[in-house]
Amino acid sequence: MTADQTTRHTTATHRSLCTLPIALLLVLALPVLTACGEPPWNNPNPLVQDDLQTYQSMMAPAPPKHLDPALSYATDESLFIMQIYEPPMDYHFLKRPYELIPGALASAPEVTFLDADGQPVEESDPAVAFTRYTLRLREDLHFQPHPAFALDDAGQPLYLFDNVADGARFKQIPDFPVTGARPVHANDYAYAIRRLADPKNASPMLGFMSQYIVGMKAFSEQVAGLPRDSWLNLDDIPMDGLEVVDERTLNITIKGLYPQFVYWLAMPFFSPIAPEVDRFYHNPGFADRNLTLDWWPVGSGPFMMVKNDPNSEIVLERNPNYRADYFPTEGAPGDLEAGNLADAGKRLPLIDRAVFRLEKSGLSLWTKFMQGYYDRSGEVHSNTTGVFDQAFVVRPDGVEMSSELADHRITMSPDVKPGLYYYGFNMRDPVVGGYTEEKRKLRQALQIAFQTEEYLNVFYKGNGIAAHNLIPPGIPGNLEGEAGMNPYVYDWVDGEPRRKSLDYARQLLAEAGYPNGRDASTGEPLKIFIDVQSQAIDNTSMNWIDRVFAEIGVQVEFRPADFNRTREKLLTGNTQIFSHGWLADYPDPENFLFLLYGPESPLECDCDGANNSNYASEEYDALFRQMRVLPPGPERDALVAQMVELYRRDAVWLYAFYPKEIYLNNSWVYNNKRHGISKSTLKYTRVDEAEREKMQALWNQPITWPLYAALLLFVSLLLPGIVAYRRRQNATIRHAISRHTLSRHIGG
Repeated sequence: MTADQTTRHTTATHRSLCTLPIALLLVLALPVLTACGEPPWNNPNPLVQDDLQTYQSMMAPAPPKHLDPALSYATDESLFIMQIYEPPMDYHFLKRPYELIPGALASAPEVTFLDADGQPVEESDPAVAFTRYTLRLREDLHFQPHPAFALDDAGQPLYLFDNVADGARFKQIPDFPVTGARPVHANDYAYAIRRLADPKNASPMLGFMSQYIVGMKAFSEQVAGLPRDSWLNLDDIPMDGLEVVDERTLNITIKGLYPQFVYWLAMPFFSPIAPEVDRFYHNPGFADRNLTLDWWPVGSGPFMMVKNDPNSEIVLERNPNYRADYFPTEGAPGDLEAGNLADAGKRLPLIDRAVFRLEKSGLSLWTKFMQGYYDRSGEVHSNTTGVFDQAFVVRPDGVEMSSELADHRITMSPDVKPGLYYYGFNMRDPVVGGYTEEKRKLRQALQIAFQTEEYLNVFYKGNGIAAHNLIPPGIPGNLEGEAGMNPYVYDWVDGEPRRKSLDYARQLLAEAGYPNGRDASTGEPLKIFIDVQSQAIDNTSMNWIDRVFAEIGVQVEFRPADFNRTREKLLTGNTQIFSHGWLADYPDPENFLFLLYGPESPLECDCDGANNSNYASEEYDALFRQMRVLPPGPERDALVAQMVELYRRDAVWLYAFYPKEIYLNNSWVYNNKRHGISKSTLKYTRVDEAEREKMQALWNQPITWPLYAALLLFVSLLLPGIVAYRRRQNATIRHAISRHTLSRHIGG
């Protein structure tokens, strides 16, 4: 190599080495630069590579225990069941008061009244002994695709196995490569009712419905005595009250008159169950792998379950065989103006997939909702630590969203639940029970002293309404204004109810035999005992209750216990004052008035009765029996009003309130009107995924300044070395050039 070549090589090497730190900086900056346009880094939801419109939601703090409609009787479980199954009847999504409409039926049931000989009579005829409901199914009902319907070339079920080993390779429903489907038949609804009657299923509806459906009790007793070594085809055993007329027509006969039976036809218990499905899940070894109807439901509703990992997520997808169903074209007053009819006439469901993830932490759920990773918040409770105060501002007339939520364009869906929570008196207790005027005055004094409005403001942030009635708003029998006020506890003042004074409560207490809170005959202080579930009360609320009763000289002792112990006390009548609640099964006053019906007392029916107060009034019971068999109308309304008056006069409960429910919806979710009765509303939900992605990117922009700061620090630390290195290199080059020049000079 010549001297000139050596010089050029040295210079090139110097330039190459000098560009190395620059290349290194580019490598470090590459993740930041390439992040632009990518999904948010903190997205907890796995990316899905398809174009299915997906709704992102959450499960309750605990996964569902039952998904078999014969077994489930929990609100959280019906959230899934009612998307997968379709009972005969349904509810209008928008109309209020709640309106019952045909679901799987082509029209409302045809009702025929029969005498003891089975001959038709008029409804008003005293000879009415039975009522027959004729159900006619739609023609376009089909079950979802499922391996239970898969057939071989000979037309026989493809997946029936003689032993555990033959079916051992199938761990979950998606493992079965072949599925089939078929239309829904009237017999599928009859089979579902037979499953309710099968004591092996232990349905919570068996005891109640066997009082009404003809032959159900006898069927249950017959099945109980049969050997059950293998699958029992319940179609082989007749039930007198069921008649399958043809593939689309079913007759159900009940005892006497019970107009509310039509509401039960909208509940998941009456969803169709195909015998093939029942047989499929009785394959040997299937139950050991959770291949059961309780884990993998099979229905004809708008969605089907494609994944069930209750410790992680449950995924529903559109049932490709779902019938023709459309968004309603009319609603309640104000729905048009509120935009609730924007999707009128569109084919349902409006989404393709719904993903429900398990969230055990309310704070985690809230954080992900605010980041846009959940479409709705779930119910925001006033006792959710920190969340309620962050979400709402409490005003004297209610709550409103905080500015942070308003900036996110979040919408609020408030609703008063068709239910109530209450503290009840045990009417058999020797101190607070009984029906004398003195006992009534004692209970009324305690009712007045319990400042329900203050209690709701302190512990529920005003998120509830003090109850004047045991029938909640939205249910016939609940009246507004002065007509709906409880006159034993309130006065009507300046256009609103005002709680009677503590002086009046003290007067009642004295008239009851407890002047200044002491027994007039013994001088002993009056002490009341309240049984509560341990997890439902804390020191703050106990101190508050102590204080309000101390105002009238009454002492309080709390007896907290777990759920099982508390329930045992209620069943045995070993309580004085207890806490309880009830949510509507259907929108009829009977569903609440029966809470005080004498035969519903656990001490009378030797069962898990609903009358935990053990209220016993012949007058009330007679009115209830009359009301129960009457259709809606003025006569029935008058009977309901009389029962409400007895409830108030006898002061059966210490206090009660109607809970308010608040859900929050991100701006890209539509059709958010709450329905207090039906859970089959997912099919109406619509999401704008493009808007969701846009807002997720906006709300979750990565904080990149630490990377740039680290990069700058790295450069500042590296730069002195680079400068020193270049100086040495320059010196080397100058020295090389000098030697080259000198050698040429000498050589010359």
